[in-house]
Order: sequence, then C-alpha cells, then structure tokens
Amino acid sequence: MTLALAFLLLLFTIPLAGGRLGRLEALELRSIWLAALAFGLQVVIVTLVPEGDTGLHRVAHLASYALVGACVLRNLHVRFLWVVALGGLLNLIAIVANGGVMPASRGALDASGLGARSGEFANSDLVEGANLAFLGDVFAIPAGWPAANVFSMGDIVMVAGAFLALHAATGSRLAFRLSPS
Repeated sequence: MTLALAFLLLLFTIPLAGGRLGRLEALELRSIWLAALAFGLQVVIVTLVPEGDTGLHRVAHLASYALVGACVLRNLHVRFLWVVALGGLLNLIAIVANGGVMPASRGALDASGLGARSGEFANSDLVEGANLAFLGDVFAIPAGWPAANVFSMGDIVMVAGAFLALHAATGSRLAFRLSPS
C-alpha cells in the first residue's frame, strides 16, 4: 500500500515539472496483465486469505515476483524501467534469502506500529536471524502518520525509478536533465 501511495504522489510531480500526464497514453506497455495478476495474487495471500498453508503462501509470494519480472522483461524499452526492476530485484533477493518472506527489522516494525505477525502470512515480517537483513524492510513511516508502514532500500530504488520513468515519458522539464548528452 505504501508503494502504491508513493507512485500516486509521483503523478502529482509531473504537472508541477511541466510534464503532461496525457503522454502516458503513448507508452506501449506489453503484457501488463502479468503485473495485474501479480498484484491480485498478493492481495489474496496478504489481505483476503493470510491464514493457511504458510509454505503455499511463500511460493505464491515468489510467484508474484516472477509474474512482475516477466512483465518488466517485456517492457524494458520504457526508459528507466530498468531502475524500477533493480529495486524489485533487491527485494526479491531478500525474499528468496529468507524463504519467501521480506525480513522486517524489529525497530522498523515497532516504529511503524505494526509489530510482528503470528499465525498468518505476511509478505513482510520479523525474521529472526534474517539473511541479508540490510535489504529487508528496515525503514519505517512512523505510527500516527498516514500510511504508516515499513519499507526497504529496494522500495526506495523502485520509487526513484518510477519518478525517472514517469518524468521521461511525460516530457517534464526534469526529463531534459535526465537525457543522456
């Protein structure tokens, strides 16, 4: 949810920088249904049916990343999408290294007011002795703030990539600064 909000906020930066949102229609996105399917899969395992077979949930979580990865590969022609993909890859590395769950630090969970979950699947949760913990959800939007949550370096890279891609696609004033000389 935090990433979705960040992406929506990015859209507001486009007109402020002289870009035209209407130019997004010209993007030739291929196989976008793969990303939509991945999103739906994550909604099911995290929100609708978080209880049940944890192993199956972890496999489904990894499968959602495979679906998004396939979509990204079909769309690498979009400028700066590779930066978004790099952020997703950082997250995937942390998730694979921890058996299908994004490790979250206790400090970040406490700061966000989320706390560790028990008895149900969470795509991000406390993992004792996490592998590659520095790639996990170690940052927090504090409790009491809108969209309080935890996030990772991969999430930051994805949002930065989305910023670059959106501004390049919409021809904002920032896009000229992003162009190679």
